[in-house]
Amino acid sequence: MLAKRIIPCMDMTEGRVVKGIKFKELKDAGDPVELAAFYNEEGADELVFLDITASYEKRDILIDVVSRTADRIFIPFTVGGGIRNIEDIRQILSHGADKVTINTAAVKNPNLIKESAGIFGSQCIVSSVDIKRVYVSDESEAPERIVLETPEGKCWWSIYIYGGREEVELDAFKWCEKVVELGAGEFMISSLDFDGTQKGYDLIFLRELSDRVPVPIIASSGAGTPEHLLEALTIGNSDAALAASIFHYGTYRIKEIKEFLAKKGVSVRL
Repeated sequence: MLAKRIIPCMDMTEGRVVKGIKFKELKDAGDPVELAAFYNEEGADELVFLDITASYEKRDILIDVVSRTADRIFIPFTVGGGIRNIEDIRQILSHGADKVTINTAAVKNPNLIKESAGIFGSQCIVSSVDIKRVYVSDESEAPERIVLETPEGKCWWSIYIYGGREEVELDAFKWCEKVVELGAGEFMISSLDFDGTQKGYDLIFLRELSDRVPVPIIASSGAGTPEHLLEALTIGNSDAALAASIFHYGTYRIKEIKEFLAKKGVSVRL
């Protein structure tokens, strides 16, 4: 059995790590390179850097931060935000990142997934998917959408780009199935409904997606307790659990989370 991964996420803007609620109300959480070095020592399995305003501001990602981080850590790290083309991916990987995660550019040009996977390998290409529930009274209101029952009512999941600022009304499950066919090697699923709430992940979406795609899934958005990560890895059947606030502000330590998971029978690297 492959070990489940625990991944701190660093959302960045203007060179600083920030954290908000539902992609808004951003608060400073520290220096990205120093935090990365800290998590490397803490026992994180991987790291994720997301320059959350780069695509919206139409600017390059902070390559200097990527390079300085690569000099300080010895675990894999993934970088996303502001990626527009093959050269952007080449720059990020050549400066020390192990993987890139792509959302906005892939939605606008799906062939970018196919082309980049062909050049760099599917293992380097993570499809970042920002989702939001769209509630309906019955399936007829959402033709050609995959509608599921939730405790809050029936809904389908729409895709958002530009750091959660723009809806594109793609069905999230169908989009994920398409990008797997194009060559994406992994998913990172972030929920605008659950982000920063510390009330748990969108388990219904995660579980359904795990039944539909053959590649690893990183659960993101909503971690508030060790139990939430446990649920993402078991009920949600995700391969990794990503969290931000609970680590950045010292609510829980990575070792503490892993020991809790191990006691519950989850395979983790201690």
